[in-house]
Amino acid sequence: MSVTKEDVRKVARLSRIAVEDGRLETLAGELNGILGWIDQLNEVDVEGVEPMTSVVETVMPMRADVVTDGDKVDEILANAPKRDDGFFVVPKAVE
Repeated sequence: MSVTKEDVRKVARLSRIAVEDGRLETLAGELNGILGWIDQLNEVDVEGVEPMTSVVETVMPMRADVVTDGDKVDEILANAPKRDDGFFVVPKAVE
């Protein structure tokens, strides 16, 4: 697949990017180079290669999955303008 000046002009118009006519040929060459690199990557045999999330093998620290109420009700409601029985009180929004 080869990118032409007309392809670059169309993509620039769709992207709402102003590109001068003198730069169309240069951009077409750069895009063709990028597509060439992608073709090279498609030639690599990746059969049996596990996908990676990082180049360094790391283990994420895990915490215990325990349900708690946080024991911070008073701290959370300290700046509430109104509260009742451990909950925020807000004006009624739906009638």
